[in-house]
This record gives sequence, C-alpha cells and structure tokens, in this order.
Amino acid sequence: MKRFSAYILIFTAFSFINGCVPSVSMTPLSTAAKTGDINVVKDFLAKGSNACEKGEYEITPYMWAFEGGYTCRSEIYRILIDNAYEAFNKGGQCPLLLSYAAMGGCNDITKKLLEKGYDPNEKYGKFTALGYAAFQGQLETAKLLINKGADLDLAIYGLKEHASGNLPYLSTPANREAYNKANLGVETLNRLKPKQVEPKTNVAAGLTKEDLTTIVQAAVEGATKSQKKEAKPESIQSDIDKPSFAIAERIFGDNDLAVIIGIEGYQSLPKSDYSYDDAKLVKEYIKALGFKERNIELITDEKATLSSITKTLEAWLKNKAKADSKVFVYYSGHGAPDPSTGEAYLVPYDGDPNYLSVTGYPLKRLYDNLGKLQVAEITVVLDSCFSGAGGRSVLAQGARPLVMMADIKTIPINMAVLSATQGSQISTSSPEKGHGIFTYYFLKALKDGKKDIAEIYSYIKPLVEDDAKQLNVQQSPSVSPDVEKLKGRFGLRN
Repeated sequence: MKRFSAYILIFTAFSFINGCVPSVSMTPLSTAAKTGDINVVKDFLAKGSNACEKGEYEITPYMWAFEGGYTCRSEIYRILIDNAYEAFNKGGQCPLLLSYAAMGGCNDITKKLLEKGYDPNEKYGKFTALGYAAFQGQLETAKLLINKGADLDLAIYGLKEHASGNLPYLSTPANREAYNKANLGVETLNRLKPKQVEPKTNVAAGLTKEDLTTIVQAAVEGATKSQKKEAKPESIQSDIDKPSFAIAERIFGDNDLAVIIGIEGYQSLPKSDYSYDDAKLVKEYIKALGFKERNIELITDEKATLSSITKTLEAWLKNKAKADSKVFVYYSGHGAPDPSTGEAYLVPYDGDPNYLSVTGYPLKRLYDNLGKLQVAEITVVLDSCFSGAGGRSVLAQGARPLVMMADIKTIPINMAVLSATQGSQISTSSPEKGHGIFTYYFLKALKDGKKDIAEIYSYIKPLVEDDAKQLNVQQSPSVSPDVEKLKGRFGLRN
C-alpha cells in the first residue's frame, strides 16, 4: 500500500483523501519527475519521452512532479509543463493540464491554454481549475482564469464542499491543512468578486459582451490591487552577498544539520519583506561554513506549509540527528500571538492568525521538540516578532497587539536562541540593504569574523538598534541564555 497526498488522489479513480491506495506503477520519466532528478528528466525528454505519457490510472509525469512538491518556481516543473504544452499542441492527450498549470502557478502556460480555447471551467472531482488555483494560493493565476470566464461561484462551491468533507477529520495534520487551504481559497475568491452596483438607469441592456468583460476585469483588478506583490529591485548591491570562508574557518562537519525557513509571500497574508532572499542567503553562508547540502533543508514560501514545517522539524531532524550533531535552525517570516494566551506562534505559508491553534506552529513546541534531540548543540536564529504590532508579525482580526511572549527560560542547556526583537517590538527590513535588518547584521557579523553567538549578539545589538531608529522603529535583538553563559559556546565559525 502506498500513501498518496490529497492532490494526486483527487485525480485518480481511487480518491480516498489522505488514505491508502494500491501501489501505482510509474513510468521512468514519472519516477524521475517525482524524485526531482532534473538531469534524468532532461535525458528522457531528449530521448523522446514526453510529460503527457500516462502511467497507471492515467497519472502523468507532471502530476507526479506536483506530488513531489514542485511548482513553476522549480525548474523541473517548468520543464515538464512546457513539454506537456508542446505535446498538447501536437495533438497529445494531456489530462487536466490546465488544472496542473493553475495549481503550479504556471501563468504563461495557463494563458496560452486559455487563448487556445481551453475550457476555463475544467473540472475534476469537486474542484475547477480556478478552485485548484485558489486552493494553492495562486492569486495571479486565479485572476487569469476569471478574466477568461472561469465561474467564481462554481469554484467557491467546490472549495466549500472540500472544506466540509475534511471537517470531521481535523485530528490529522493533512486534513487540517486541506480544510484550512480550502477555506482560505474561498476567502480569496470572494475578494475577487466584482462589487455589485445598482444601476441608476437601465444601461445594462445597451452594453455589449465586450463592454461587460471590460467592466468585470476592471473590478477584479481593483479588488486585488492591494495584494499584488511589489517588484523587487533588479539589483541591490550588498556587502554580505557571496560568502566565502577559508577551510580553517569552517566549523561544521558531516553530521551537522540545518533547517532554514523563509516565508515572504503568504497564501492569504501580507508579505514578509525579503524573507525569501534572506533564507536563501543564510543557506549559502552555512554551506560556506561547512554544512553538507544533503544535511540542509531549505523551505520557502508555498513549500513552507504547516505540514512541511512540522515534518521537517519533528521527523527529518529526529531521523538524521546523531550524538555529535550540531543543529542550526533559522526562521524568517511572520510570527503571531494567541490573543487569549499570549503564546507565540510561527506562521506557516498557509497559516491564519485567527486560527493559530490549528494553522500555526507554537514557538514553545519548537523549543520542546528541539530539546528532545540527543545532539551536541542547537542554535536557533529567529528573524520574526510575535506581538502582532507590525513588521514581521500578524494579528487575529479585532485583537490588540500583545507584549506577552513565549517563555524561553526553560530551554535546555545545549540550546541558544538569538532573536530579532524583544517584548512588543517589531522586526523590520531595510529596502536599502535588501534584507531584514537583523539577518543582514547577523550575516555581516559572521563575515567580519565573529565566531560564536555571544560575540555575534554583542556585535549586532547596537547596529540593529541604530538602523531601526533610522526607520523610526524600536528594535533590539535578544539572546537566551544570557551572554555570560554563552561565551565560548555555540560557535558558528573558527
């Protein structure tokens, strides 16, 4: 028996959501697509295979790639979807190609398919292509589909049905994730609905179909204007880019492990400026300091769901940890407080500050689970804040910002926590530097020769405070335990 995610099961005759189905035979191209072996995928395509070839239950390579966690932000998925489109152009049968292009955020292919007359209301199971786009948080793709005639009400109905189907089974993480994503998809599509305006006179009768389309498009664009992701500057020169350390300066070895989480673009929340790029640069630094690629888990944006974060922190680390391992955990993204308890939460890509108990990852849970690892040292670096007062934090609707924070006084003796803020402060970013202020100075400290957490904290504290003041923000990094207990421990470089 093989366990499938909800996504693949939706597209098979054996649609037992989050359940077990008989093992499915896969074509060689599908196997390479799911495992992410891009060189093998390219080789098979060059030899004549195509992404529309069907294995058992008509599951294609691009379906398996999506099952493997890939979207159009990944080169392997773009190659497969492009190849599938070419096969479709030549008369190939590519099942649910529009839906998979929409789920993966492949806007160019989605647009081409729609221009060729592909049905914008393509439907399988409960979802239309628009429903899949909304479920995956692909806002721009959803707008493309709506502008080409996708039925908003039909998509919303399917999402509501999916949410209600998972409601009785919220005890499992997969069902909680499906329930929350479906509800957030409904909220997204409701926001995209054009506002209804009562005409003062009977002017509608004189409007052409083209006039009505123009009006709807304008309404959609107006409703989503505030949610558009700002374009990043083409090039921000930074003195911390491209890290390089001599062999003698590298401190990490074969058994050391790192989890790096950076969430800039959220499914239904304001973005956390520069968190995606910050996380990628942190990975470059720790690789330069000796971490092996196989021992680094980088989780960003739409991949950083609650289930993915939980799996990585609570299963991947546990399975790989050894007695002499040093563990490094970095998080950049939104934090949030529970208004009723003051408990601090990390907010995943699909998190909702109104339902933190089922969509957030408690900071205390992070420390508790890391503390259970039988390892040499654990270093936690948090570029986030948890008051809900702004910056890299969010708050439940109608709640007031809080000063309460999760108690970290009980962290184990082999753990150090370096955070961007204290109390009710906010963690902010610098457009001039193109980074979060805290992360910028943390990496600069490493580049400038600071060796351990105590040295880094003493170095960055005044610099962060000064830069924050220039932005009219009060921000002061914190560390636990206190500096005196940290001296000579938790080294990050020689």
